[in-house]
Amino acid sequence: MRSELSVTSGVFEANRARGAVRFDVHARDGVTRRGALHESGSLRVRFPSPEGEGLSGVFVNTAGGVAGGDRFDIEISAADAARLTLTTAAAEKVYRAPGAAAQLNIGLKVAAGAHLAWLPQETILFDRARVHRRFDIELDEAASLLLCEIVVFGRTAMGERMEQGEFVDRWRLRRGGRLVFAETVRLDGDIGAKLGRSAIAKGGAAIGTALIVPGDEALVEKIREASDSFSGEVGISAWNGFAMARFCAQDAASLRDDMMAVLARTGAALPRLWLN
Repeated sequence: MRSELSVTSGVFEANRARGAVRFDVHARDGVTRRGALHESGSLRVRFPSPEGEGLSGVFVNTAGGVAGGDRFDIEISAADAARLTLTTAAAEKVYRAPGAAAQLNIGLKVAAGAHLAWLPQETILFDRARVHRRFDIELDEAASLLLCEIVVFGRTAMGERMEQGEFVDRWRLRRGGRLVFAETVRLDGDIGAKLGRSAIAKGGAAIGTALIVPGDEALVEKIREASDSFSGEVGISAWNGFAMARFCAQDAASLRDDMMAVLARTGAALPRLWLN
């Protein structure tokens, strides 16, 4: 006879969410249009009215959040000269995971002359959440990319903090077929105590990254001119033909303001959902 714990685990397993979105975009007569679209499970993407010549997409997770053992896969391809901006309908919440970690896999491919802006709203990790995220990005030498991510450790507006859990974030960027950036961030165990260390977050509860391709020292200096307006800590550098800005702040609102200030310096147009 199966134990009550085994039955509970079986029910939990049966209710794990799965979702996938795969699509491509192309430019025709200077206007970006969507090509083939595949959606499955609880992940959807919607395309609001076109703004100018580019195309905007909004991801919606009908599962209402991410829980332990869930898996979501996204694959996007932007053909020559296409322009695509992607965001989420709301902040993504990752809930407590008593078992396996949630899996988030994102693959982006950008062809010559195309531009892709990945600008989701923040990801909020609840206490004891476990999530593994992976970005695999392939850019043509003549492609451009803006990729921004904000991670918040606990609902700071509610006075909550993430104390225990696991967060693994793996980024791999290839340009012209050559690996130019590889990084894996791993925080696990007593995350609250680790974030309190000066060398990690100095007590901050929100971190962010902006990857800008192409990027150079001129862009770095332009962003640094706005440093007096930053609420948290922001560091930016350029190498291998791209620029990267790192953010750390006490709360999500402060980091979001800093991220928007940096993006304004790059000339990026923010999704409307960021401004609501």
